[in-house]
Order: sequence, then structure tokens, then C-alpha cells
Amino acid sequence: MKRYDFYDSPHGRMLLVADGDGLYEELTARRFLTDQARLRGFAGPAAGARAEACLVRVGLQDAIDRRTGGFSKGMRQKVALAGALVHEPRLIILDEPLTGLDAGSARQVKNVLRERVRQGCTVIMTTHILEVAERMADRIGVIAGGKLIAQGTLDELRRQAGKGGTSLEDTFLTLVGQDAAAA
Repeated sequence: MKRYDFYDSPHGRMLLVADGDGLYEELTARRFLTDQARLRGFAGPAAGARAEACLVRVGLQDAIDRRTGGFSKGMRQKVALAGALVHEPRLIILDEPLTGLDAGSARQVKNVLRERVRQGCTVIMTTHILEVAERMADRIGVIAGGKLIAQGTLDELRRQAGKGGTSLEDTFLTLVGQDAAAA
């Protein structure tokens, strides 16, 4: 089940969206998001408007009043993302946000995340899809064996690996010592 952990800090609101999706299958997408908005301080009509705006933002306008129990994995991921956006946190931490999404939905989610970054939000996401990290990330952390072994921009990681101009995949495999085994 996906967990939403909200934190208030001197730097603004933070949100952690962990494994699973945490949706209540008997609720509609609108009701779920309206409840999320109310929990985050929006009242009355403002909560409903906020919920609807977030669902439209992730492309679920045609499913707003459907129960989430009948949603595909990709639709459930998008509702979870909308739940993460409802209070516009300054920091969002997402675990594999593109899992289960078709190409069009993945692009839409990436666009929403980029928009939040342009608005000053920090987005941290885990992914095993290195092409996504290569295209989206300003900074990348490489984790192997549960330890952070390298971090920086793609160019900085390439220099650390001695692999100037190569893909993130090649750089990653060199940094974790698997490049010979992968060849």
C-alpha cells in the first residue's frame, strides 16, 4: 500500500510517496483527492476544486467520478501523483513513479514533474530506468549494495567513471564495477 507522509518544515511542505498506491478502492478519484485536499487544509468548495484541478493535470478528467478500484495500474499511479500534488509541496520524493504507465501517460507525468521543478519544487525520484534519469535529472545518485557510491551531474559521473560522453547506463555499470560482467 502506498504511503503518503507529509511533513511541515521551515522550508515548506514535503511529501514522500512510498511503495504501492494507497487508494481506497470504494472511493471515486474525486472523493479521494478531495479528502486529501481537506487533510492538507483546503476547505469546502476549494478542496473539490483543488482535487479536480490535480486530476485534470495528470490526465484523468474522464475518470474523475469513477471508483478507483476499477482503475488500471497506470491510472492508479496517476491518482497517487495527483494526491502528491494537491497541496503543492516544496519537496516531493517519489518511488518509481513511472511504473505501470504507458508511453503517453509517462510523458504526461514527466511533464507535470518538470513543471513542478520549474515552479521551485525539488523532486527526488527513484528509478531503475536509467534513460529516464539521464533525460530528467539535474543530479543523479548511484546506489549499489544499499550505499550511495557516487553523485553529481551526468557529466560529473562520467568523469568519475572515466567514461566521457557515454550513456548513464555505461557510466552506472562502470561505477558499480559491473561493466566487464555486462559486456
